Amino acid sequence: MTTVDVLFRYEQHPSEAAMFALGNMSEVYGIRRIQLKEDQKTIRVEYDATRLNKAVVAQLLRRAGMSISEEVSLLPPQPAVEAQPAAAAQ
Repeated sequence: MTTVDVLFRYEQHPSEAAMFALGNMSEVYGIRRIQLKEDQKTIRVEYDATRLNKAVVAQLLRRAGMSISEEVSLLPPQPAVEAQPAAAAQ
């Protein structure tokens, strides 16, 4: 089993029906965990990559009633590294 996390941003707060559907989504074979952060308008899904992929997970979320707008990177932005001048050869 290869566990993968994917993070999506959504536009509108989920309705009661969408929340119910999200609860049922955890019964899908391969979905391990679903975390919803309403203050950041993000939903994080942990899934088994040997069974599902990002496109299928996004489709399942849309079918549940979530208005997915984009995928968000789980890695923080890396600071730009400036090239240091090479030491003078002697």
